[in-house]
Amino acid sequence: MGKPLGFLHLERRGPARAPASKRVKGWKEFYGEWPDKNSQDQAGRCMDCAVPFCHTGCPLGNLIPDWNDLVYRGKWEQALNMLLATNNFPEFTGRICPAPCEESCVLNINQDPVTIEYIEKAIVEKGFQEGWIKPMPPESRTGKSVAIVGSGPAGLAAAQQLNRAGHQVTVYERDEYVGGLLTLGIPDFKLEKEVVQRQVNLMQEEGIVFKTGVNVGVDISAGQLREQFDAVCLTGGATMARDLQVPGRGLGGVYLAMDYLTQQNRINAGQTIPASERISATGKRVVILGGGDTGADCLGTAHRQGAKEIYQYELLPKPPLQRSDNEPWPYWPVVLRSSAAHEEGGKREYSLLTKGFLGTNGKLEKLVAVEVNWATPDGTDRLVMQEKTGSEFEMKVDLVLLALGFVSPEHVGLLDELGLSYDPMGNVPTDDQHMTSITGIFAAGDIRRGQSLVVWAIAEGREAAHHIDTYLMGSTALPRSLPGALAKTISM
Repeated sequence: MGKPLGFLHLERRGPARAPASKRVKGWKEFYGEWPDKNSQDQAGRCMDCAVPFCHTGCPLGNLIPDWNDLVYRGKWEQALNMLLATNNFPEFTGRICPAPCEESCVLNINQDPVTIEYIEKAIVEKGFQEGWIKPMPPESRTGKSVAIVGSGPAGLAAAQQLNRAGHQVTVYERDEYVGGLLTLGIPDFKLEKEVVQRQVNLMQEEGIVFKTGVNVGVDISAGQLREQFDAVCLTGGATMARDLQVPGRGLGGVYLAMDYLTQQNRINAGQTIPASERISATGKRVVILGGGDTGADCLGTAHRQGAKEIYQYELLPKPPLQRSDNEPWPYWPVVLRSSAAHEEGGKREYSLLTKGFLGTNGKLEKLVAVEVNWATPDGTDRLVMQEKTGSEFEMKVDLVLLALGFVSPEHVGLLDELGLSYDPMGNVPTDDQHMTSITGIFAAGDIRRGQSLVVWAIAEGREAAHHIDTYLMGSTALPRSLPGALAKTISM
């Protein structure tokens, strides 16, 4: 390493963020410029740890110490090449990944970890600024064609890899924009859509064809797809949201989080939403049910819409501030995590069970909830929930957003038409080569493994591409994505 003892002299420090009072007035990303010198200093904190556990924490197996060393020594273009060797889209992971690599950083035993995510973003953005990132069309074509169904990060990664192997790739997206949740699900203040479109433009220049507004299984049949292409890769994600079946769920004012987030992203893109369909927090008392990343995205969005009050309720107990004994380093710990949206306001409450909603004339007026206790009565680590006697309460609320996660991919339509089998969780199972129960039909990303992280989606897409190329050509030069054993413990 360029500075093996740098961690002894420098503290972790990332780029400056705009004050919460200022950033809630707009939708742009709110990180300031990070001078090269700052990035190089932080890269110098990467220690000569001999066994870099950050590799095992990263599902992509990113060569983190290698590009940290190159950044420290000012060899930015070499660092970029090292980064792109394992990650197709560091501009995405450098913004929205929860950075499991940092939890596995050796420094994280008793110090703050290396700022891996910020350095990753700095490398790729410098690559774009300097013009080092250019389209990489294949030198020749194989004559084989592949359809990718779904344009989220798994689909984009598979498409780019397969196109560079020389296959003709067509990506189908049922929405009007390419990018899946990157474009419509994640708020602009976390990932500006110009960043996604910049990459899509590059991929189009490389020869990839994108067809938006095409719902495969409706607008084009599964049979037609199989006839037209030599292989198909399903990357449609886990889009079936977990709902809450309680009295009053049908009242106006109770919405799924993704309906709320995608609508605001469409408005930011310039679309007009009829007033009768508008979901707005402006001047309202808002309750977000769910304490994960989607709930935090709703929180930040509600702040920017001008909510009067915001509460975020979580069914589970409040996580500890420090990792527990049964989650030792370098494993991913269940600890209290706060996003930038939480800095902007709102109140978080834990161990609350929603019992129902009340209203008149079809309009939401109140939420009914009860406090719960969590215990392990059988002597195991299995938590059992019990309602706390006498703790039930009602609260006035104008808008409720259900951010309860996702349960599975959508079966009706393409998947059922193909006759695919499903695992007990409703996902599409595959063999070790990412092939489904139907020869020539592959799957990657959340549709296969369930709701997960952007970094896992990219890893899945790369791995599927490796096997699809082998299926089509008998062998492949595409690298495998070999995530570390520790990364496999992360089920987010």
